[in-house]
Amino acid sequence: MRYFLEIAYNGTNYCGWQIQPNAISVQEVLERKMSILLQKEIKVHAAGRTDAGVHAKQLYVHFDYEAQFEGNFIYKINSFLPSDISVIAIHSVVDDAHARFNAIAREYEYLISVKKNVFLEGLSYQLYHAPDILKMNEAASILLKYQDFQCFSRSNTDVKTYFCDINKAYWEREGDLLKFTIQADRFLRNMVRAIVGTLLNIGFGKSTIEDLHNIIASKDRREAGTSAPAHGLYLTKVEYPEDVFLRD
Repeated sequence: MRYFLEIAYNGTNYCGWQIQPNAISVQEVLERKMSILLQKEIKVHAAGRTDAGVHAKQLYVHFDYEAQFEGNFIYKINSFLPSDISVIAIHSVVDDAHARFNAIAREYEYLISVKKNVFLEGLSYQLYHAPDILKMNEAASILLKYQDFQCFSRSNTDVKTYFCDINKAYWEREGDLLKFTIQADRFLRNMVRAIVGTLLNIGFGKSTIEDLHNIIASKDRREAGTSAPAHGLYLTKVEYPEDVFLRD
């Protein structure tokens, strides 16, 4: 049978989601611990890849397993995993379900602290004065009018298209915390961090809202802002059609 595993992790100590030859990844740890627990080689396929230092509050992965789970699987696998990776839930899905290709929406949050906060150290981007959130929201709304986001993609990325349908992009302020939320059907590598860096330039008056139109039209990564640090970024939600899941 095929299963979706819903997981969360703090990405600080990892080179990202995907297995790498000379660094430890979330995928490697998860596959190794599941293989030990289930006494069978387990390979997992994720809804997307997070870069080094990026966190996930919700990521789905799929795997195949034909035997019966013994006891409380979630409790057991969490006891095997390190403290910075957690399994939230396991779902039975249709046989051809794919965590990546069946996903219809992905949502990220980016956190910025504008006051020193020891409890968000390494978990948010620390700034020492606040940008103009009204200008950044005006600029963020422009993103919904475009589809080609090559200007925000990491250079030399092997993708067939730079088109993404963004349906949500906005900033909120809660006390000394700024939060950027963005949702789309798909994202390019480094896209969210590049967008945040570009919007911060507008918020700090280094570029204008009109400049954003020109940046997108350029399709040139060099025209966009510097990528915001990875440790402020969280994958927060992945959505699927209801018919992917079987009734548990």
